[in-house]
Amino acid sequence: MINLRSIYNKIQFNLKLRVFFGDISMADSRGEKTRIAWLEKLQQYKHDPSEPSDEQIWSPRLETISRDEVISIENDKLKTVTPFLYENSEFYRKRFDKLNLLPTDIQKVEDLIKWPVIDKKEMMKDVEAKLPYGTYSTMDEDLWNDRGWMLFSSSGSSGVPRVFRYSHVDRDLWEWANARAIYSFGVRPSDTVFIASGYGPHVFAWGVQFALQRMKVASIPGGGMTSEMRVNIIERFKPTVLCCTISYALHLGRVMQERGLDPAKSSIRMLFVGGEPGTGIINTRNRLKNLWGADIKEFYGCTEVSPHAGGYSCSHAEVSEEVVATHLMEDIQIWELVDPDSLEPVGEGKQGLTVCTSLNSESSPQLRFNVGDYTTFSTKPCDCGRTHVRAMGSFAGRADDLINLRGIKMYPTQLEQAIRTIPDIGDEYEVVIDTDKAGMDTMTVRVEHRDKVAEKVINEVKTHCEVTVGVEVLEPGTLPKTEFKAKRIIDKRN
Repeated sequence: MINLRSIYNKIQFNLKLRVFFGDISMADSRGEKTRIAWLEKLQQYKHDPSEPSDEQIWSPRLETISRDEVISIENDKLKTVTPFLYENSEFYRKRFDKLNLLPTDIQKVEDLIKWPVIDKKEMMKDVEAKLPYGTYSTMDEDLWNDRGWMLFSSSGSSGVPRVFRYSHVDRDLWEWANARAIYSFGVRPSDTVFIASGYGPHVFAWGVQFALQRMKVASIPGGGMTSEMRVNIIERFKPTVLCCTISYALHLGRVMQERGLDPAKSSIRMLFVGGEPGTGIINTRNRLKNLWGADIKEFYGCTEVSPHAGGYSCSHAEVSEEVVATHLMEDIQIWELVDPDSLEPVGEGKQGLTVCTSLNSESSPQLRFNVGDYTTFSTKPCDCGRTHVRAMGSFAGRADDLINLRGIKMYPTQLEQAIRTIPDIGDEYEVVIDTDKAGMDTMTVRVEHRDKVAEKVINEVKTHCEVTVGVEVLEPGTLPKTEFKAKRIIDKRN
């Protein structure tokens, strides 16, 4: 485990030497002093770094405090991170100057409104101007080499994958955050977690792996295995928890059934899923629960704003039969909801796009990054005892994924809810959007079923999405299966 205190003590010692020998400018001094202050602040609020202090909640000192105390932590971190970003990140310094703002202008959560939301396009423009990483990081190459680092890329539900470099100091911080999230699921050292996901350049599986090590929980890495091999792992080693995407959990369960095995009678007692929306889609959630006979927990994150579980399920995630709630970790991230058009904050209880200020990184803290997931927030304390804000109904999907068909806007999750309503319909489906010869946009839904259910699909989509679609009913097993994020929407329009 990385000791943040030893790192900033070393920085402070080196700084004193350089000042003594007269080879340091005032600008460099400010940069290093703000770095020390930020590392100290990260350490100050990293309660219970190695193990939980409660049987149900990893760190009650962070997770069950009052709303005023939550905001106090956010304010304390915010007033420390803004000068750190200004002195150490070219991207942020230029943006502060362009906006005619000083770091001291953003000292509290309510001051964030002065800082326009940053989106993926702005970050990509910065990267393209200075390949390969851009200028938003707070570390030069000497620091990267001193800390050590890992390179990840976002899988990207749309667009070109983006690369992100995080230091091992960052890794230690999000390892701790992930441990808190996984602990809230009910995972304990007596469990064995089977990570049935490709590792590759995607942070999801790596973040889970590191967190389990901190929790002293046994794990079976399942990257690079076929589905048949993974079924064999479940049968032979009896893991109790399965970690993967929702799409793959459905597929793996069907593979077991094809072998004459019942997933609900397997050793798996819990699924924790991430990488794509779905836990808030009740029909999909029920399908998973019926297939596996297991608890369903959500692991929600965004690589851009720090690759740990910003959102996670607790023991009281199912608020009602129709609504599930996802906790957000407010001591390490400030979460806002904004109007998708004006990007102005919306009131509590109203739907908006998620915007995140990340306060849990040395190399890449972020101010008001537009994550872009649709949801509704509630600050009402949860029955589990946690007081941090919750996303009610989980997340409907990214704004990038919003479909506009002949002026009617819908989320892919709405289509999924409609399709899953039909009994015995296959787990896989595709939605093809195209333009006909007359220039009219069309949508065709491809589903798997043994019966003629086209009319039912048309009616359900009409009810849920207010559009009329074409339907192709295919034999079960026709559509491609997926291991990571399912690519279900195929938009062929120019």
